[in-house]
Amino acid sequence: MRSAQRQADLIGQTDMLRVPSLSALSGCDIFLKCEFQNPGGSIKDRAALQMVTDAMQDGALKPGMTIVEGTAGNTGIGLAVVARSLGLDLLVVMPNDQTAEKTRMIEMHGARLKAVDPVPFKNENHFYHTARRLAEENAAYWWANQFENTSNMRAHYLHTGPEIWQQMEQNIDILVSVSGTGGTIAGNSRFLKEQNPELEVWLADPDGSGSYHFLKTGEYKAEGGSMTEGIGIMRRVENFRQAKIDYALNLPDQDLVSIAEYVRKQDGIVLGSSSALNLAAAYFAALQRGPGKRIVTFACDLGERSASKLYNDQYLKSRDLNPEAEAIDSLSARYRAAEGQVLQVTRDYSS
Repeated sequence: MRSAQRQADLIGQTDMLRVPSLSALSGCDIFLKCEFQNPGGSIKDRAALQMVTDAMQDGALKPGMTIVEGTAGNTGIGLAVVARSLGLDLLVVMPNDQTAEKTRMIEMHGARLKAVDPVPFKNENHFYHTARRLAEENAAYWWANQFENTSNMRAHYLHTGPEIWQQMEQNIDILVSVSGTGGTIAGNSRFLKEQNPELEVWLADPDGSGSYHFLKTGEYKAEGGSMTEGIGIMRRVENFRQAKIDYALNLPDQDLVSIAEYVRKQDGIVLGSSSALNLAAAYFAALQRGPGKRIVTFACDLGERSASKLYNDQYLKSRDLNPEAEAIDSLSARYRAAEGQVLQVTRDYSS
């Protein structure tokens, strides 16, 4: 139990949860790092705290300045928690198609919100470019720049990775993670591979993201789209360059629906969409590698933040998704037979 002087001090030291149902089915121990326990409700609290404290220590962010960041939601909430704890102001630039749950939380934690239309990255009105431009135009603004700011991955190299290593008692075979900015998979993979070079790192990528295709061909190309928010990317960024990835896997949204429904009914675990992608990929890895493996992935945020999408039958049907979960036996058979779907990463993506 901890006693903190401010809410930001509660970030980190999250629990590890073994998923009973999928562990029993696979014969592996599949664990979720419970990042929803952070005060802002997501893993992005860690990056927010590290980016802000590093910037304050090196003098880039001074008292009285305003933090500005473009985000799909969770980083904005994390920055809002940190900013309010440290007496700073925050301006969040966010696409207006994100869940209402995230929008409300950013404002409830005291940040200002500027909503913009969702447009391709090459458009100057993209949320990333809008945040950058606002910071460049105002000397009293500090741009967090979570995609290129490697304090993002340092948060996980310094804290999350060591927590996992300790909680797993130095016994972990596979780490599975989605990637948005790349900070989570980069920091954790670098730390854990330093402890155990034989550990496998799997990237889970949704439809609509180009990361899987880039690791396969060297070019960013995406097909389809995904309900996941803030996951996947169509360009190489500095945090992602730091990652140590051995295998990559692309999974469709229907698999996320099935896994989310299964563990909700079997285990009482309510996942967000990115967490469901993580767990589906972890289950895939377990069935591919066989019994006895110890696998860790992340429950990235509170499942309730996906209520209006992942747990909304009307929304799912609008995306041609079946709200009914695929039978777990059928899903398992498909995963066991899909070895060619796993990409072994041999391409150098760090330069």
